[in-house]
Amino acid sequence: MGNADDTYPSSNKYGSGSGSGCGGQRVAIPPPQPFVTSLKNTLKETLFPDDPLRQFKNQPRRRKLVLGLQYIFPILEWGPRYRLDSFKSDLIAGITIASLAIPQGISYAKLANLPPILGLYSSFVPPLVYAVMGSSRDLAVGTVAVGSLLMGSMLGSVVNSKDDPKLYLHLAFTATFAAGLFEAALGIFRLGFIVDFLSHATIVGFMSGAATVVCLQQLKGILGLDHFTHATDIISVMRSVFSQTHKWRWESAVLGCVFLFYLMLARYFSKKKPKLFWISAMAPLTSVIMATILVYFTHAEKHGVQVIGELKKGINPSSIMDLNFDSKYLTGAIKTGIVTGIIALAEGIAVGRSFAMFKNYHIDGNKEMIAFGMMNIAGSCTSCYLTAGPFSRSAVNFNAGCKTAVSNIVMALAVMITLLFLTPLFHYTPIVVLSSIIIAAMLGLIDYEAAIHLWHVDKFDFLVCISAYVGVVFASIEVGLVLAVGLSIMRVLLFVARPKTLVLGNIPDSKVYRNIDQYQNASNVPGILILEIDSPIYFANSNYLRERIARWIDDEEDRLKSLGETSLQYIVLDMSAVGNIDTSGISMLNEVKKIIDRRGLKLVMVNPGAEVMKKLNKSKFLETIGQEWMFLTVGEAVGACNYMLHTCTQKFNSHESNNYNNV
Repeated sequence: MGNADDTYPSSNKYGSGSGSGCGGQRVAIPPPQPFVTSLKNTLKETLFPDDPLRQFKNQPRRRKLVLGLQYIFPILEWGPRYRLDSFKSDLIAGITIASLAIPQGISYAKLANLPPILGLYSSFVPPLVYAVMGSSRDLAVGTVAVGSLLMGSMLGSVVNSKDDPKLYLHLAFTATFAAGLFEAALGIFRLGFIVDFLSHATIVGFMSGAATVVCLQQLKGILGLDHFTHATDIISVMRSVFSQTHKWRWESAVLGCVFLFYLMLARYFSKKKPKLFWISAMAPLTSVIMATILVYFTHAEKHGVQVIGELKKGINPSSIMDLNFDSKYLTGAIKTGIVTGIIALAEGIAVGRSFAMFKNYHIDGNKEMIAFGMMNIAGSCTSCYLTAGPFSRSAVNFNAGCKTAVSNIVMALAVMITLLFLTPLFHYTPIVVLSSIIIAAMLGLIDYEAAIHLWHVDKFDFLVCISAYVGVVFASIEVGLVLAVGLSIMRVLLFVARPKTLVLGNIPDSKVYRNIDQYQNASNVPGILILEIDSPIYFANSNYLRERIARWIDDEEDRLKSLGETSLQYIVLDMSAVGNIDTSGISMLNEVKKIIDRRGLKLVMVNPGAEVMKKLNKSKFLETIGQEWMFLTVGEAVGACNYMLHTCTQKFNSHESNNYNNV
């Protein structure tokens, strides 16, 4: 057959020049680029993939100022175009979500072990800030159950809310301030990709687990218990519940079950007929009104039914001086702020993007982070705690037909009126009805259908989801979150460290080459092994790839020997998916080249990326392999190899014929 190292002619029917192939076009080496320029481009693509400054190019100074203000405050962009017909829709949506925000705000504040009035405060100032700075038309801002529970759990490990309520309150403001700073910093420094480490499977499992924990925590209110565990795991909660069976209040339990049934029935009707969404939206407020009237006239508070008690009238007082930066508690407050801030961002941005897709518009993730951060910073200075974009409230806002963020302004004004004039009416509101409202809201977050879908589509994602759920329910919210994120990151590392290498075969009657495991009709090319590397080559996977390529060669030679077919002559590496390579990867290619040379084979490379070609050229690897063995497509590479095999065969036959004639 001849040696596969025979020189491939620089001018033949496949074209002229190195690596020419059938099309006569060589694999290009990109022009050299200074390191500073390369680093600048990499950072720009990482931190500014959306190129927010493109709109400022070639604009006069005054126009740049206007565009800059509109970028920071989106209301300046859409506000001048606002119309009366949009206000009618926003007015209805705002009043509707206010009816949900008021009872939810009071309920979720209790969930965070904070005074109920803070839930109303948090539904007044933050929505106004978001309306000015947010880019979503549908997001309804307010407190969230998971964030409230997380804050209550994490701050509860630092200081007991009952032993020192004043310190606990100040730490809640400090944690909210830290969350706001963290969220704003992510947006300002364009670090939003950090939130992407919370995969869909992680969020599904975490939210479902947190919802389960929240429901279990409400057994305190349903059963009318005075003392309850601060732990969130199911074992501690069940132990706390069943160790106090003699303190259960049947009056409270009956009232809670009745209103829970009413809330679930309202949701059922709204799901059956989406046009009746307002039934489910109004159900929490009507529950509060009916329960309050019932308790007031029956004096149920004297028979074991706990009530909210007095709520102060008036809008948000300043809390700037209440921020606690004492080194003894600062670490716990900052940790709470960062964790709750990440969860709030993940939920809020996911919800905003979901509804934006329905209405075919785009929201800027980094601008959303800045808006979330600023509303939490402003909230921490005005007696508010952590706020985000809860799904339930945003869904009601969307279904109510909101047009712009003005619906948040309407909701805030409705809450303001409540704070100024209506708070005394909540004195007799039973805590048990707040527990029922929370349970009804949380049951919708236990997304078992999504978990089943994950099981059918991707078993590893299902494992991540279940790990998050089990970690939250049986350990703690922090453990569940860390476990799920850890598994997700481990999966990413496995993809990097163990990339796929595929054997390609020819699709009959074409010049197309595809994975032979995926396409059963794809056939191996005699004498040629075609391998596709499906990942950038880094230090983490270079050793694995070297060993894997060697094993592919061994397997192919054994297969050919067992079938008695043409011996292996060429190894074609399809590098189309290799976007980058480091020095370890280049060393690996050199070692692979030596292994292939020792076996008397020839290495051929196909379509390395620009960065790869640049580094291969600088490392002198191109001189080692020979640029004439670099091709644009697998088809061209196979054509060149077949040409050489055919030429070698002709030379061999001619040589044998001459020897025969001489004899």
